[in-house]
Amino acid sequence: MRLPGRPTIYEINTAVWLGDLSRRLGRPVRLSTVPAIEWDRLAALRVDAVWLMGVWRRSAGGLAIAERNPGLMASFRATLPDLQPGDVIGSPYCVRDYELEPRFGGPGALAKARAALADRGIGLILDYVPNHVAPDHTWTSDHPEYFIHGTAAELEADPAAFLETAAGVLANGKDPYFSPWPDVVQLNAFSPELREAATRTLVSIGEQCDGVRCDMAMLMTNEVFARTWGERAGHQPAEDYWQSIIAAVRAGDPDLVFIAEAYWDMEWTLQQQGFDFCYDKRLYDRLVGESAQSVRSHLQAAPDYQERLVRFIENHDEPRAADTFTPEQERAAAVVMSTLEGARLYHAGQFDGLHTHVPVFLARGPEQPGDRELRDFYEKLLAAVAESDLRDGDWQLCECRGWPDNGSAGQLVSWCWRANGRRHLVVVNLASGEAQARIRLPWSDLSGRAWRLTDALSGRDFERDGTELQDQGLYVGMGPWEPYFLALADC
Repeated sequence: MRLPGRPTIYEINTAVWLGDLSRRLGRPVRLSTVPAIEWDRLAALRVDAVWLMGVWRRSAGGLAIAERNPGLMASFRATLPDLQPGDVIGSPYCVRDYELEPRFGGPGALAKARAALADRGIGLILDYVPNHVAPDHTWTSDHPEYFIHGTAAELEADPAAFLETAAGVLANGKDPYFSPWPDVVQLNAFSPELREAATRTLVSIGEQCDGVRCDMAMLMTNEVFARTWGERAGHQPAEDYWQSIIAAVRAGDPDLVFIAEAYWDMEWTLQQQGFDFCYDKRLYDRLVGESAQSVRSHLQAAPDYQERLVRFIENHDEPRAADTFTPEQERAAAVVMSTLEGARLYHAGQFDGLHTHVPVFLARGPEQPGDRELRDFYEKLLAAVAESDLRDGDWQLCECRGWPDNGSAGQLVSWCWRANGRRHLVVVNLASGEAQARIRLPWSDLSGRAWRLTDALSGRDFERDGTELQDQGLYVGMGPWEPYFLALADC
């Protein structure tokens, strides 16, 4: 199935989810045996796609490396003070093979999960890790030409950067700004043979899902890869990795959606190379630590760029939203990320206000109490998004005007959209003080009638004169971090 243009995506840590279901039901639960009521719970969230994070077969070799790492093991015990044998299952990004992890089910289990989601109108997103594979991946014995190589002398001099494998000494995977990852080996983005193999892999993944989330996608661009590996990578191809691969995959499956995990302001570059959506880390950073003005400036970029961003305030790589924002800030940030152009991404546990970040190596998280009020808020928010025609609407940024003796309008951000004869307006106070402003609406047909504005989050109704709305804008007086999600209709 083809995902809508502005999809709502829900990320699930597959290992943790199935483990929680197994303990709750008192029996092993695999992807093929998830009860229908659990799929119904996901459908009730009004999401367009579920990202089952970490479904591929994990590496025994990578697990052994992780278990020998004192720092990693200490972080696992900090997360799970009662850490048990079997809780550490290895990283889902240390891929042994692109087949279903056996603990999640046998042949056909992934297809059954996809069918269960499709029956409820939900697409399936799966991972692809382009930069590296596990040291015991079959490629390391069968295809040494796919990798960045080292020498025995380099391994002896820098054992943290190189690893002995069936293919000889290979470089550990890395990005240019951090130390190498000790449990993975580096693929060579400039290798034509690797590009052909990656295309085949993505075709196979695409046959099992509706969208592919590509891990650290910017690492494989010619620009970044050359900077990271220099002459060791060999001749730089004229065409970028993603340009050639996405085009080849789309030749057989034009509806497969490509999503890039992207940083370092590489979003536009990756969009031009074929990605449908790229992470909007810049918005996340601004919501965490910058002003409303910086958020508003970010949203003034061209619509063709905005439409292809994934907005989020939590995922498996970031701290929990409840541990990053105050409760009031989180609600404000959630309304912002949920009502923009592009895609929106939520993470399992976010709606319940969970605080503990669970490392992806673990199959279990700690018991944590949920926040019922926060979940009610998110359920209202996602329902409002689903019912508001945001997916199809003509989205526009709105001006927030103050007056000479009151500059608090600068604390506000606002936008609106119109589709199928309906209009919606969002206004959010992104500061800890009260704010007042006039919101300039872009519609020229407001005068001469009365309008009812209904807030989807609080249920409150407001009546306003259309001539005043047209000539002066909508007056708002808002409390700290207060959001409005307003539907406009004739009285």
